[in-house]
Amino acid sequence: MPLTMNREVFITCAVTGSGSTQDRSPHVPRSPEEIANSAIAAGKAGAAIVHCHVRDPETGAPSRKLEHYRELTDRVRDSDTDVVLNLTAGMGGDMVFGPVENPMALSQEGTDMIGASERVAHVAECLPEICTLDCGTMNFAEADYVMTNTPGMLTAMGRMMTDLGVKPEIEAFDTGHLWYAKQLVKDGVLDAPALVQLCMGVPWGAPDDLNTFMAMVNNVPDDWTFSAFALGRNQMAYVAAAVLAGGNVRVGLEDNLWLGKGELAQNWQLVERAGTITENMGARVIGPAEVREKLGLVKRAPKG
Repeated sequence: MPLTMNREVFITCAVTGSGSTQDRSPHVPRSPEEIANSAIAAGKAGAAIVHCHVRDPETGAPSRKLEHYRELTDRVRDSDTDVVLNLTAGMGGDMVFGPVENPMALSQEGTDMIGASERVAHVAECLPEICTLDCGTMNFAEADYVMTNTPGMLTAMGRMMTDLGVKPEIEAFDTGHLWYAKQLVKDGVLDAPALVQLCMGVPWGAPDDLNTFMAMVNNVPDDWTFSAFALGRNQMAYVAAAVLAGGNVRVGLEDNLWLGKGELAQNWQLVERAGTITENMGARVIGPAEVREKLGLVKRAPKG
């Protein structure tokens, strides 16, 4: 399939994530205020979209607390920097199995399984333009941890997101996730054209070699919008790869802590570098207003 380079590119900044990175860099934001400030700085540097998790302000551990999401949303919305807000809905599907001879003795540390309504409660409260929908179940990094997203759960969550008027960003970690995403659209759970994030190099999903990446790209319907990222040292290489393949860009401390060898990054620096790469390829970085028009998004105030 011939490549058609994207000439109008939006940048997403994944601000903090839920991984155990909080003690590996002083720049990983923890509190809602820190996360909001980092998101705002990323917006000023050229990110049209900020993708946000929340953390426990004291420990930096991943959190699902509604009050943290609401404070984050209010701070971003009340700032003088306009960005499209993308909140995760990936929390609450974590299962850590017990020993191999007794796997159903689930580990209480790390297992976090809740229902569909609770998984999107903060989305219903905060009304971001976008929220994520991890479109499959997979082994995920650690030996006994499984990221759990069953077809029934995805159907229920997807319908809730659609009914709320919040656009799901389909997180595809392998080709089968794209296959099921297309089924969700066919079933009327998600509206077409859909929005997809291709997640490359996440153990044990799709590796970040270019052959696998193009297999992912070629499974995205022509009228859908996609973005892509790779973890760690390949983050900036995938800025170029995504633009060249016709997509958009994601960078940020959720996926990579480093600006260069021995130099820890801040989110705004990663966004700034991604913008430079994009523009040096001859593309234009577009802002939040153009993204809303392109994707049919509506900026709304949170409930209450």
